[in-house]
Amino acid sequence: MPEAPAETPKAALPPWEAKQLPARRSLPRKVAFWSIAGALVLVLVYALQPRPVEIEVGVVQKGPLTVYVSEEGKTRIRNRHVVAAPVAGSMQRVTLKPGDAVKAGETVLTRIEPSLSPLLDARSRTQAQARVDAAAAARSRANETIEMSRTGLKYAQANWDRVKNNTDKGTISDTDRDTFEREAEMKIREVRSAEFALQVADFELAQARAALQQIDKPGSGGASIDVRAPVSGVVLRVQQESATIVAPGAPILEIGDPTDLEIEAEILSRDAVTIQPGALVTVEQWGGDEPAKARVRRVEPAAFTKVSALGVEEQRVLVLSDFVEQTPALKALGDRYRVEVRVAVWHSDETLLVPAGALFREGSEWKTFVFDDGSAKSVTVKAGRTDGKLTQVLDGLKAGDEVLMHPPDTVKDGSDVVKREEVK
Repeated sequence: MPEAPAETPKAALPPWEAKQLPARRSLPRKVAFWSIAGALVLVLVYALQPRPVEIEVGVVQKGPLTVYVSEEGKTRIRNRHVVAAPVAGSMQRVTLKPGDAVKAGETVLTRIEPSLSPLLDARSRTQAQARVDAAAAARSRANETIEMSRTGLKYAQANWDRVKNNTDKGTISDTDRDTFEREAEMKIREVRSAEFALQVADFELAQARAALQQIDKPGSGGASIDVRAPVSGVVLRVQQESATIVAPGAPILEIGDPTDLEIEAEILSRDAVTIQPGALVTVEQWGGDEPAKARVRRVEPAAFTKVSALGVEEQRVLVLSDFVEQTPALKALGDRYRVEVRVAVWHSDETLLVPAGALFREGSEWKTFVFDDGSAKSVTVKAGRTDGKLTQVLDGLKAGDEVLMHPPDTVKDGSDVVKREEVK
């Protein structure tokens, strides 16, 4: 029997033959490797497959729609009365405070006394005293002048009386008779002139003495004036509280009736043209639990320029509204209180409506996605008026259509979509 050949030691084998493994050992590893690779490929293919986009849907349906113009407003008292100083003088301190009630013709708001004349120095005082003495001397001279005139009148009147008695006898000519008559008449007029001069001297003396009266007795001889409330109401604002010297027409305080409130709102001019007197106004965020109702009374014809918080110049118009009903809760409102107004500018009892969140702009057209058996269908919509939540549909949709609410950018025409389940 032949002998088996001896095995060659590993050290004697070439390097490329020593690294080779037996075939029976590499087969299980290959099977495992390809199984894992195949599973990874399947997972990757499944992951890359497009999945339906989860969305919310809204329903197109008919219903009422009211379009509002919303803006901040403030209350104000309709009739405000500014009480001013009727004369110049020294006004006493105003003791009334904002909110105090006043009654027309009875409540004394303040008192105005004659103002003090400026203080005089020694030289001015001497000059004023000299004017008093000069006025007194002028009065004495006028008094003597009137006595002289009266004496001359007596003499001229006596001569005229004698001439009148002798006229019938023909002892005096007509010329002399006229001369005596004219002289008597002139003396009468001189007496009258002297009397007027005496009155002027009396006035000048009184005026000169008045210049010194305020220095010797500052408060004597002057009458104070009581400033009374012109209307009934409450004090809104005290413009001059401290005692001071006031000029005629200087404002002192404001009075108004807090129950006679109106609302003013500064509306953009492009929105104001759609507002008509009598339009319904909803007053919100005024502090009460329920919105208050008001109606537009006037839209002022002139606009004014106002700079917004962003620095943009805007043309705005004052819109005045009146409360429909003065409820007890509204009595808490005062002058210049902030409110939110929503003015109704358009209304329809029944129109086709779509949620505003379903519409989006594409160029110059409005579009939306309609839910069509698990896919999104792009539809062009002709939109009308909107109140921010609902939009009027003029063309493109019909009642009952389901539209995608706030569709993401991944949704395209024909994309697979699925309704999001509502969380209960």
